[in-house]
Amino acid sequence: MRLDAAEARARFAGSRVLRLATTGRDGQPHVVPCTFVLDEQGRIAIGIDNKPKSTGNLRRLRNIAENPRVSAIADHYDEDWNQLWWARADGAAAIEQSGAGHRARWHQLISKYPQYRDQVLDGPIILVTIESWSGWAFSDENTAHAPTTRAGDY
Repeated sequence: MRLDAAEARARFAGSRVLRLATTGRDGQPHVVPCTFVLDEQGRIAIGIDNKPKSTGNLRRLRNIAENPRVSAIADHYDEDWNQLWWARADGAAAIEQSGAGHRARWHQLISKYPQYRDQVLDGPIILVTIESWSGWAFSDENTAHAPTTRAGDY
């Protein structure tokens, strides 16, 4: 069944990880798993932490600078397919480097992810202003419609 915006947002917010999809000017898709929170304005906040990375010039940041349109998806997989669901947020991203809101969002991330407690967290934060929520969850109604489901329905 399709999830309404409120249900998609609630399931998304309760997830531990999302997958962020960006594209740059070249149109090449780039998808990475990320930790996140929803901030006080309902935006997705994704911190760029200090884990070892090959470079600080991350492709996701370059892509957002070139094309702010992004999608993020959270999902739940289970061997019992009755438990399957996904929720997607589409919107526009910006990079936040500093300020009171920047610190507050890092504190939110630390609250959700205790692994951050012993790190110095001063990296950029990707802020996604959501323009639409969508999603899907298994229901008994899905089996009745399975033969007519098309790839474009997802």
